[in-house]
Amino acid sequence: MIAKLTGVLDSIGADGVVIDVGGVGYAVYCPSSTLGTLGAPGSAVSLLIETHVREDHIHLYGFANDEARSWFRLLQTVQGIGAKVALAILAALSPAELVDSIVAQDHVPLTKANGVGAKLAKRVTIELKDRVAGAIAAPVRAVAAAPGADVANEAVSALVNLGYRRIEAFTAVSAAKRTLGGTRRVEDLIRASLQELSR
Repeated sequence: MIAKLTGVLDSIGADGVVIDVGGVGYAVYCPSSTLGTLGAPGSAVSLLIETHVREDHIHLYGFANDEARSWFRLLQTVQGIGAKVALAILAALSPAELVDSIVAQDHVPLTKANGVGAKLAKRVTIELKDRVAGAIAAPVRAVAAAPGADVANEAVSALVNLGYRRIEAFTAVSAAKRTLGGTRRVEDLIRASLQELSR
């Protein structure tokens, strides 16, 4: 089982790369988000690998970090999602955006991925809801690490104090941040969040 490849980037294709490791070229499928982190052919590269062994093939899937690889594995626990669709979802949405969609039970962002219709997107949000809710600290940490985190946290706290559930407040503030862009005023963010909650 191959878990990691470190070598020289031989070539980059539309859906993957070839990595030269000691004179052996490994074909590795990657989401576009990972492809965008790689340098030009000839540069050193290291990818975390998920190996799929089937009767008729061995496929390697490469990721820039463990979070993306973990989501690749998790998405495939959903009925109807294989490796190809999981890669498409990771190309369309970041892990943080996936968490937002699942926590909010909003399937629409998932339909941006090639091969994912409304029915399959809803299944993803439903089947992964409990697993993501159990790890709700992860999106909160992501917000806390982002620019404007203090303002966002204050806005979430204010909405909770107004009687909204924390998950509702978090979802509304995340949506409001996307709408407003780089605002630094907590009152603007609260106002926009309340508008989100009233829709």
